[in-house]
Amino acid sequence: MHYTYILYSEKLGLFYKGSTNDVSLRLKRHNGGLENYTSKGVPWILLWFIEKPSKSEAQKLEYKLKNLSQIRLIEFMLKYHDGVVGPDELLFIKQLSGC
Repeated sequence: MHYTYILYSEKLGLFYKGSTNDVSLRLKRHNGGLENYTSKGVPWILLWFIEKPSKSEAQKLEYKLKNLSQIRLIEFMLKYHDGVVGPDELLFIKQLSGC
């Protein structure tokens, strides 16, 4: 299985969208500063993820998410809230949306 995920950096106030076959390991790499693009935003918070049956499907969703504005991305996570990691993260997303 493969996953599409959304991270948030409070330090930068930015979202990061990616895909992987191991969300936990990928989050550790991002927060360990092992990924050049995300190293400045440590710590990253995993807000949302969804399982996809193939790598190509996970990547297709990742590319679609990367084209959304921050407002549209927040709306997406609220609409598909089953993918939100937990109640604290859902509350955080709602706060980001201004709800």
